[in-house]
Amino acid sequence: MFKMGAKKVSIELESTEIDGRLIEAISNNHTRTDEDETEAEATRDKWGNNIEFLFSCIALSVGLGNVWRFPFIALDNGGGAFVVPYIIVLLLVGRPIYYLEIIVGQFSSSGCIKAFDMAPAMRGIAYGQVFATTMGTTYYACIMALTLKYLISSFSDILPWTLCRPEWGRLCFSASNNTVKGNDTSFKQYSSAELFFTKSILHEATSIENGLGYPNWDLVLCLLGAWIIIGTILCKGIRSSGKASYFLALFPYAVMFVLLGRALTLPGSLAGIIYFLKPQWNKLLNPNVWYNAITQMFFSLAICFGTLTMYASFNNFRKNVYRDVMIITSIDSATSILSGCIIFGILGNLAYESQTTDIANVVKGGAGLAFISYPEAIAKFKYMPQLFSVLFFFMLLVLGVGSNVGMVSCVMTVIKDRFPRIPHWMLATVVSLIGFTCGIVYMTPGGQFIVNLVDFFGCSLIALFLAIAELMTFAWIYGTKRLCEDIEFMLGVKTGPYWRICWTYITPGLMLSVLIYSLLNYAPLTYKGIEYPIMYSALGWSICAIGVGQLPFWFLYEVLHQKGDSFTIKLRNAFKPSSHWGPSDKRLNDEYRTYRRSIKIRSMIPVSILKNKGKI
Repeated sequence: MFKMGAKKVSIELESTEIDGRLIEAISNNHTRTDEDETEAEATRDKWGNNIEFLFSCIALSVGLGNVWRFPFIALDNGGGAFVVPYIIVLLLVGRPIYYLEIIVGQFSSSGCIKAFDMAPAMRGIAYGQVFATTMGTTYYACIMALTLKYLISSFSDILPWTLCRPEWGRLCFSASNNTVKGNDTSFKQYSSAELFFTKSILHEATSIENGLGYPNWDLVLCLLGAWIIIGTILCKGIRSSGKASYFLALFPYAVMFVLLGRALTLPGSLAGIIYFLKPQWNKLLNPNVWYNAITQMFFSLAICFGTLTMYASFNNFRKNVYRDVMIITSIDSATSILSGCIIFGILGNLAYESQTTDIANVVKGGAGLAFISYPEAIAKFKYMPQLFSVLFFFMLLVLGVGSNVGMVSCVMTVIKDRFPRIPHWMLATVVSLIGFTCGIVYMTPGGQFIVNLVDFFGCSLIALFLAIAELMTFAWIYGTKRLCEDIEFMLGVKTGPYWRICWTYITPGLMLSVLIYSLLNYAPLTYKGIEYPIMYSALGWSICAIGVGQLPFWFLYEVLHQKGDSFTIKLRNAFKPSSHWGPSDKRLNDEYRTYRRSIKIRSMIPVSILKNKGKI
């Protein structure tokens, strides 16, 4: 009996020694130079250098979601009441998902579709995310078109939104001075900047009961210009967009700090900033605030849309992205708060001029906030307002380009991975033409109704559904344990408990709770207090169903195409990583399989044997 036990220990120790040699051999591979990695991974385009990846992610994440979307979401959710959950959501949702998607993209060196080789049955998540990204791309280009229109108008001798027009009558007071036009305060008055946006730019309809109306062709031409810019940057692939990222990421901050300085000098601005930063603790119990914080985090960081996985797939395999993730997520949230201070400082000034203390209702929310409040501030510049107007709207255009280039790149990468022989310039041209054609609907008088519809049903709701499914796939199907082992193989670092707990429990649990409550308390979507006709609500739910429906559709497809003699075997195989899952480079893939075998051997050896190896 003793001899048999000794023999067993001997075999186990021998396995341990083999295991040690395997791990040591793998560890030696971490010392390879960047040149070796670049040569090994030459089959796929790469960033020109590590800084290009950092700046491209900043340009992607720090965009219209921060300067345009964040302020009006905060306005609709009580100002300071929104900042607290936003920061909490950053730590418990935004940052963990950001790091996770970057890791998966870099590890697989593939776009979001192929990245789901880790669990083929769940590949529909990626298709749904690409669909949501496509929807977001169309209306982001719409915002860019409006920005181009304002940019062109900024070259006028007098900024056209600074003065009231005769046809606006007593409704208007000039945005360029500090007095309300007229003495009659028995009816609500609007600044010339707001009336210019709604009546002169959008020709906005009060409802869409009778249709959307005909496109505003001057805006259609601006939309064409926006897509020409996007297509030109994308025509040469990831390297051209990487070079553009230096300017796309850095320029906006110079303009934002100038605007912040101006906003702080306006009377009443401090009251607006205090309203923005002062928490209203009672609203923290409102799940709708948390829902908006989570969906805003999706837009702000561009998580759960497939774009981060795509960007990370162009990294060298051994690049340590942990520091980049910390930098990008911190800068993104700081930029949101910075833009919020600018906007609410201006809103405080508007409340002061309008002789009201109700900052929350001084202007209507929605996409127009950035095209009303920011021009208000620019109109009050005593010196060279045209110059600052050009700088601001050029900055807004740059932010839109940075975000849209990333989203369109995600769609193109999916197509390119499937049809690698398509010339990149041709693909960029075709995608841009399709995007332009689809975007014309936003250029109609009822276009902002559709923007709001697509934003909610086509992006926010789809992203929330699929984000939960994505986290369940990574953490529960593929497994947090194996995910952390892959990170250790790739980066040579162990994953801390903060990431493990967030990925496995906190992040999916928080999102699932908010989603369930939101669905149970769903109210019909409105725009400026106007409820959508039944036909448009049905359209919205249909868009959502297409995005979320990708999950069950591709689930059945993948299960039926698995090898196996029975449905049960096919089902089981569909949830396992595919045979070629792992690093895309063959040499790295071989090393990874050796690494996995060493882990399997180690798992078969009792812990007590490993601990006492040195003592026997």
